[in-house]
Amino acid sequence: MEELNGKVAVVTGAASGIGRSMATRFASEGMKVVMADIEQGPLDEAAAAMSAGALVVATRCDVSSATDIEALRDTALDAFGAVHLVCNNAGVGGGGPMAAMDIEAWKWVIDVDLWSVVHGVRVFLPLLLAQGEGHIVNTASVAGLFAAPYMGPYNVAKYGVVALSETLFSELAAESSPVGVSVLCPSWVKTNIATSARNRPGAAADEVDALGAIVQTFIDRGIDPDEVAGRVVEAVRTRQFWIITHDDTNAAVRRRADSIIDRTDPPRLMH
Repeated sequence: MEELNGKVAVVTGAASGIGRSMATRFASEGMKVVMADIEQGPLDEAAAAMSAGALVVATRCDVSSATDIEALRDTALDAFGAVHLVCNNAGVGGGGPMAAMDIEAWKWVIDVDLWSVVHGVRVFLPLLLAQGEGHIVNTASVAGLFAAPYMGPYNVAKYGVVALSETLFSELAAESSPVGVSVLCPSWVKTNIATSARNRPGAAADEVDALGAIVQTFIDRGIDPDEVAGRVVEAVRTRQFWIITHDDTNAAVRRRADSIIDRTDPPRLMH
């Protein structure tokens, strides 16, 4: 989808981080943007900060809810009459030792990080196919390419996003569809994911889990989300499937692939 001006983008997790940067970049390209997030206050602030003249609609959305995703589609159609670019981007962090994790921790992360993408593809893909134009960007992570310890739910969800995206790519290619798909696999980016426990049902507003406190030290050294947004725009325009943000990802992926081919133990990867 080379021409973005005048097209409509839907972005989840748009109140901060990568989602906010993508929404801002899309608007600068002349797109109409529907920004969705579960945090109403930060979402309203992000929408208000968009450049003058930007055509933006902000709507609260719990991406783990199929009903909310369907409502998001309807909001976009009511506002702008079409959807061309769908960024299933919202996500949370979470983890810890597998032996100590309860089922609710697993469920929360997988509902937000994986089921949200399932819902997004299921709800928006028929729309894109019917109009014969569009692109889907699913946000995974390098955690969808290799698995570090103490991140079980997150790794499982992100591997699932990569698998879903690869499957969708194969199906679209088999039909010679004009609809494209990309999977975004960033490494460390300066976002709020380390404090995402604040949005877990029943959590305190300022809650940070033990893993999040550790992760924050790496995030502080991460790249700016605006850089990621630029790569996303390039990928949409060129129908590039893999969006990899860090050069050192290649070596880690190669080590994992070699372990599979050689039938050796998985590498002990930290990222």
